[in-house]
Amino acid sequence: MKLLTAATLLLASTAAFTRPAPLVSIPTHDDFFDNIAAHCGKAFEGKVTVDNAAGSSSFADKKLVMHVRKCTDSELQVPFHVGDDASRTWIITKTGSGLSLKHDHRHQDGTDDVSTMYGGHTIDAGFANVQSFPADQYSKELFVSQGIPQSIGNTWQMYIYPEKFTYRLIRQGREFRVDFDLTKPITPPAAPWGYKD
Repeated sequence: MKLLTAATLLLASTAAFTRPAPLVSIPTHDDFFDNIAAHCGKAFEGKVTVDNAAGSSSFADKKLVMHVRKCTDSELQVPFHVGDDASRTWIITKTGSGLSLKHDHRHQDGTDDVSTMYGGHTIDAGFANVQSFPADQYSKELFVSQGIPQSIGNTWQMYIYPEKFTYRLIRQGREFRVDFDLTKPITPPAAPWGYKD
């Protein structure tokens, strides 16, 4: 009997270790995630509303399109097309300790850009409509290695309201912002570089 009980306990403890951990989250993160996911499959045009960088912007006079392309319970893939440039995809992930934002940058042949998967992680609850993602350690090391140490102070922000989605980058002395009109869905673009339809 004791042997059977020990075997049962061993099996139970093994099951506890092999079972996938529940995805822990908090309401503001869930609501923000769900507010974006509600637009899954749709694409929207945007425009640069703030860009205080010196010199001409590579975004000037280009059609800007965000496409809430793929949605699961834990990840959103949102390509950001700049004219014919389909190199950028925002990846928002529930991590169990908050939300992560990564920038997946690819070349036209689908290979990784040297500057890819940078981004950050929430450090507070944020709001159902607004989340901030300060640069994580991987991103800081990437920026230093690329000779752009000023970017280690980057914080990316996303705002989602019924009529508008905003992508914003801020750091000391720098602000860049694109606003997308959620009231006028457009024909979704082709898959971004490195992805398949």
